[in-house]
Amino acid sequence: MAKSNPHIGSKLDDFLAEEGLLDEVKLIALKRVLAFQLDELRKSMKLSKQQMALRMKTSRAAVDRLLSPENTSITLQTLGQAAHALGATWDFTLKKIPKHARLA
Repeated sequence: MAKSNPHIGSKLDDFLAEEGLLDEVKLIALKRVLAFQLDELRKSMKLSKQQMALRMKTSRAAVDRLLSPENTSITLQTLGQAAHALGATWDFTLKKIPKHARLA
């Protein structure tokens, strides 16, 4: 008899945590959301990427990297510059992981 899949019925987060990928996947998703939100705000202000770059005192290529959902290399300084250039702010919080959810 074939061995059943131990992951059937489990949560995706549990699987990713077991594989050691949960934090990485969450960071990639967060970067994609931030890139989307920044770009939507830029568009709502009718700013070109070049105009945003001028406001950020950076290059158009840097803005392209910032707004690219695939590029996960972003510094807090760049995020702050982008938010300021668009008349916005950002924040984040750290949350303690409950003991029962931590892996050994």
